[in-house]
Amino acid sequence: MSSAAVFTSGEAAAILFGVFFTLLILRIPVAFALGLACLPLFYFEPRLGTMMLAQETFNAYNSFILLAVPFFLLTANLMSVGGITDRLVTLSRSLVGSWPGSLAQINVVLSVFFAGISGSSTADAASQSKIFIDAQTKEGYDLSFSIAITAVSAVLAVVIPPSILMIVWGGLISTSIGALYLAGVIPGLLIAGAQMATVHIYAVRRGYPTYPRSSFRQLLCALWVAIPALMTPFIIVGGILLGWFTATESACVAVLYSAVLSIVVYREMGPQLLYKALLDTGRLASVALFCIGTASAFGWLLAYYRIPQELLANVSTWGMGAIGVGFFIAFVFLIVGCFLDAIPAIIIVGTVLEPLARSVDMHPVQFAIVSIVSLAFGLVTPPYGLCLMISCAVAGVPLRFAIKDTLIMLVPMMLVLAAMIVWPEIPLFLPRLLVPEMLK
Repeated sequence: MSSAAVFTSGEAAAILFGVFFTLLILRIPVAFALGLACLPLFYFEPRLGTMMLAQETFNAYNSFILLAVPFFLLTANLMSVGGITDRLVTLSRSLVGSWPGSLAQINVVLSVFFAGISGSSTADAASQSKIFIDAQTKEGYDLSFSIAITAVSAVLAVVIPPSILMIVWGGLISTSIGALYLAGVIPGLLIAGAQMATVHIYAVRRGYPTYPRSSFRQLLCALWVAIPALMTPFIIVGGILLGWFTATESACVAVLYSAVLSIVVYREMGPQLLYKALLDTGRLASVALFCIGTASAFGWLLAYYRIPQELLANVSTWGMGAIGVGFFIAFVFLIVGCFLDAIPAIIIVGTVLEPLARSVDMHPVQFAIVSIVSLAFGLVTPPYGLCLMISCAVAGVPLRFAIKDTLIMLVPMMLVLAAMIVWPEIPLFLPRLLVPEMLK
């Protein structure tokens, strides 16, 4: 903290967080609340001035890597309007349509496929809610269950590569994005497995319908039609690992590939649908990027007043090992994720906790994956719970309607998170096997 600073670290923290949470209670959008919380300190601190708020916000956008955010969002929207999602639904049905709770199982498997292409949980929640919630209730599924499984399966999009959160994390905390991509695969599949096991139990207990088993021929036909779409994650992740393009360039490649599939291969997207995809992307991207800007200014003030160091001064004396610190980091991100969008949470909290993780020799890639998975769960926990909010909005019910089933589904997912903390090999296995040089 500057010697001439008007406020102490404690006073600055009280103002920042006090104003921010007050504005959230007043239902001010998160991005605006972050920016407005910064204003008192920038105004009253002689060395700063209100123009620095604009300057620090702008500095956040001066990053090549952030271009990936709108491009991955556009990829997700092109998939939805261009017939790619329909092919993946057909394949999912052929794979798991004969399992108990068929339609809900298809919902989870589609989220795995979707995650490997879009990188955006909010885009997944929006498109899947429109496809599945109404369809499930017509087949006799409880509405609260339908909303909950659609929302929790959407979180896979930020865990399984390519993930927007991993790109932001890699750019901010200097961690290999290629290593993060590989590290997310096994945790993502384990979380998907936990969700499918939960669906199985629900379906057996409540008597949800099951489809007839697909023939081998039907499976092959569905796979053949979906192969072009399934190639997307291999092109994106493989291209980064082989050094063909950067994470940002991979997002551009994903857009071009999705456009070619939608327009040339499947021939389902005309000028009107393309315009709709661009418009929806513009809306989503502007919110996400505005959040990044104001969160960066908030994070800069935290650093200026040395608030992270003050907050963690006592934590380091607790004598926690790598596992204890892992659970502490997960707990912090789970709490923060309830109130804050994932990207600003990474910018503000990720940089705060990074020295603590380093102090116990927690691997940077494990630290990143534990943090991202914890934040992903925040997408379905109130009061913020953006994915749950989207699914409830599509269904036309208040958030509290589906909370019980959502929290039940989170329990086995939390067990996967705990396993990742206790056994670092779960996230680190694939990077160590395929790209050990990226872990150094």
